[in-house]
Amino acid sequence: MNAAFVVAHGGPEVLRYGVRPTPAAGRGDVLVRIRAASLNHLDLWVRNGIPGLPIQFPRILGADGAGEILELGDGAAEILAALPSAGGPVRARRPLEAGARVLLNPGLSCGRCEFCARGEENLCIRYRLVGEHVDGTWAECVAVPAASVFPAPDGLSFEACAAFPLVFLTAWRMVRVRGRLAPGETVLVHGVGGGVSSAALQIALEAGARVMVTSSSDEKLARAAEIGAERGVRYDREDVALAVREWTSKRGVDLVVDSVGGPAWSTSLDAVARGGRIVTCGATAGGDPPARIQRIFWKQVDVLGSTMGNRRDFEAVLEKVSAGALAPLIDSVFPLARAGDAMARLEARAHFGKIVLGVP
Repeated sequence: MNAAFVVAHGGPEVLRYGVRPTPAAGRGDVLVRIRAASLNHLDLWVRNGIPGLPIQFPRILGADGAGEILELGDGAAEILAALPSAGGPVRARRPLEAGARVLLNPGLSCGRCEFCARGEENLCIRYRLVGEHVDGTWAECVAVPAASVFPAPDGLSFEACAAFPLVFLTAWRMVRVRGRLAPGETVLVHGVGGGVSSAALQIALEAGARVMVTSSSDEKLARAAEIGAERGVRYDREDVALAVREWTSKRGVDLVVDSVGGPAWSTSLDAVARGGRIVTCGATAGGDPPARIQRIFWKQVDVLGSTMGNRRDFEAVLEKVSAGALAPLIDSVFPLARAGDAMARLEARAHFGKIVLGVP
């Protein structure tokens, strides 16, 4: 099969497009013919090298994917049949069998530890991601555990199905679960335009919140305003914390959604209201900003970490997307053979929403 993969850690030169062995559907696995995959910052981190994470090369990148079931491994049909009782209405709609249109939940867990036992798979001590710890979706085929396969919503293209799982799951967990967002509250979303931040904007609006966003691009702020952001701030030209004070009548926001870290961390502490919440899932601008602990305890701020989400979170997101309450945002679509160009656009932060790879 054709695939896009890295042969070592490094820059764009380590990415290859060529032939890799077609995976087999092992016991409990489903072999999926990928029709579309998408890019995440995770792919850049895997390519560049994540400290402390050993990678077996070559590694096919890609966490998100959508396509059609080619084959069910031994025991996979039984696993899929048993899921509706625990999987909610999404699972119960129709059987998943060869030829069915599906999308993937990229999170993999052991299913046996204390966290998995209580339904918090994303806290699993052996938690893994497709495309990071195992070969991913930038390929014509991928084999994944049956529990990771979900029916694709009717009327949604493969490109749209591949555009939302990781980022919408991450943003849902941040905003609705960890962030405990309530209707009427105010939210600051850093760096709108990226996959997680643009998903967080939609999720906050759908929850009935008022949202301010930041960006260094007037075009991205305009796009966010079209979606429903009430206020946009150029963080490279304006004092974001001061803009928040003006917007909230000096109160501060109830919730800050920070996937950026770095210099944005101090802004988050200044912008959050007394008794407010800051939820973080990443540090694309740097992971070691000044802690400013005094601001945390003096304002009695809840600082909340969040990573991915559990099965209940994924099904909640899928229900919202299926109903049209949340819509995947697609920036551009590249053919799989041009995965390098797609990565360059992601690395340049030129995108708004998701960059997708079409797999012919």
